[in-house]
Amino acid sequence: MEKIMVNSLRAVLEPIAGWFDGLGIPTPIVQWGHPLMMAIVVLVMGSFVGLAGWRGRVLATADGELAQKSLLDHRQLAPWMSLFIGLGYTGGILSLVMQKQPLLESPHFWTGSLVLLLLTINGLVSLTGFMGNRATLRTLHAYLGSLILCILFAHALLGLKLGLALG
Repeated sequence: MEKIMVNSLRAVLEPIAGWFDGLGIPTPIVQWGHPLMMAIVVLVMGSFVGLAGWRGRVLATADGELAQKSLLDHRQLAPWMSLFIGLGYTGGILSLVMQKQPLLESPHFWTGSLVLLLLTINGLVSLTGFMGNRATLRTLHAYLGSLILCILFAHALLGLKLGLALG
């Protein structure tokens, strides 16, 4: 079953990889472009989104105006961060296809897949309006978001290990 999934995924991505190969992109960019771009997304956007969310939560009673600004920042940037992570996930798999590397095998792949799953769940929790603004769901959302950032940092270390092994 896994072999069928890998072959199907390769069949879809190889024409795209071939197009990118035709552009003559230097090997270091193919190998390290994904990690560099994702580092920016995770370290800059991820940290800001997480901090803004927590700042809004913590300051809700102390400074309502600053809390609202932080929550608005979080609400506006979190979907963009999630989109960029999803695109980066696709780009990472495409990079592996371009480098003729195995797919769906590394811990880096699986932590990335877990992050996408958890981001989807967390996004759905917030899109429901926390089911009537339930404090329990808001708390779940905050801690799940923090867990996602922690997994992303572990994911980055696994990616560095993978990148060094490929080169």
